[in-house]
Amino acid sequence: MYSKLLTHRRFAQIALVCLLLAAPLFAASDRGEGALDPSQPTGITTDEIIQRFAAKEKQFKIAREQYAYRQDLLVQTLDGDTPNGEFREVEDVLFDNNGNRIEHVVFAPESTLVGILMTKEDFDDIRRRMPFVLTSDEIPEYNILYAGKQREDELGTYVFDVAPKQIEKNKRYFQGRIWVDDHDFQIVKTFGKNVPDLGTKKRGGQENLFPNFTTWRQQIDDKYWFPVYTKVDDTLHFSSGDIHVRQIVKYTDYKRFGSNVKITYDGQEISKDGQQKGTQQQGTQQQPAQGAPPKQ
Repeated sequence: MYSKLLTHRRFAQIALVCLLLAAPLFAASDRGEGALDPSQPTGITTDEIIQRFAAKEKQFKIAREQYAYRQDLLVQTLDGDTPNGEFREVEDVLFDNNGNRIEHVVFAPESTLVGILMTKEDFDDIRRRMPFVLTSDEIPEYNILYAGKQREDELGTYVFDVAPKQIEKNKRYFQGRIWVDDHDFQIVKTFGKNVPDLGTKKRGGQENLFPNFTTWRQQIDDKYWFPVYTKVDDTLHFSSGDIHVRQIVKYTDYKRFGSNVKITYDGQEISKDGQQKGTQQQGTQQQPAQGAPPKQ
């Protein structure tokens, strides 16, 4: 996720390695969850589940582009388990008078991170790839393996392992595990990382490594399962030494922007106040998710 400048001046090269699905990657995500039941789903095929959650993912991704929200980012480097450096940025994602999306930084003290720096790819991941990982447009690019059923607090979920079929130059992908609500077929939790890492240990230049992350979602306006909390606690293995990093991203204060863009949900158009047309007003109170992230 982060970049560390090496002392040797050699050309950087993107490591285009096709990463396979591997069980050890997911060990850290299984804490606090029910036992994984590898039995097949009943009354529905795994392909049908994939198509349904991928379609919802695309709907929600489009809908979120019509919402203003606050993004609160905290990144720490650690010496053992003790923080020794920090990057903090709070920004509001808003709309100008012409309806154009803008990002307004409201708090950003000077970084004190030790040994690493934040890169463009880091911010792109936080804003675009950590929130939504797999839409119907992207399904053909991935191997998706059904892993079983699992309780996520009060939710029943289907669990899938996901990895890119191949890694093309200048493209980024998600590799990891997703939890899909077995009632509404919506992704409620994600664990994994964005690939590939950039730069190589052998060819020097600038290494840009990316950690494993977990993203939890909550239901917004009684419809959309938007990301609300992302957590990282990982060690990045740079060629010049390991660096332990922690990161928390909070996405809060979701508010629908009153644009002319039509958003649909389950085949019905959503009005500007966030309600499906023809239904009774229910308000926009954010509902707590089952399986919500731990309080910090």
